[in-house]
Amino acid sequence: MAQVNDVLEASDEAVRAAVRSALLTVDDPEYPGLSIVDLGLVELVKTQGSNVTVGLIPTFSGCPALAMIASDVKLAVELCDEVQSCTVEWLPAPVWSTGRLSEAGETRLADNFTVVLRRKDGTLRCPVCGSDAVTDQSMAGPTRCRSVAWCGSCRNPIEVMR
Repeated sequence: MAQVNDVLEASDEAVRAAVRSALLTVDDPEYPGLSIVDLGLVELVKTQGSNVTVGLIPTFSGCPALAMIASDVKLAVELCDEVQSCTVEWLPAPVWSTGRLSEAGETRLADNFTVVLRRKDGTLRCPVCGSDAVTDQSMAGPTRCRSVAWCGSCRNPIEVMR
């Protein structure tokens, strides 16, 4: 009996590893090259044999990209040889926050999209020139999850992830 359980656990771990790899290939539609894993959207992965449920946390409940992200996740996971089916669920909790971003995700946002996170003390650092001379301009940004700031040093607009 122990041998059967060992095989089942190893099989389950193989499915989980395949799913983790697949999820790393799913980018947020607004940020090509930034995976939903680095963005902190993945909350849980449940496996029952080769059937997988992926629980995601939306950046905000009204995000227009939710259906696209769910479709991309389902497709990527179901392409894994180890997976028969994938269900994607949008979870109501925990609430997404910028603290869920990985360090790699933060770096990619700053370097590729001039999007920064507010520091713990509330200040902002310009991703273009590194200056602290960044001031808020508008809480209304290009999307509901971003606001707009301005760097007085290099005179660039900066988006701030909320």
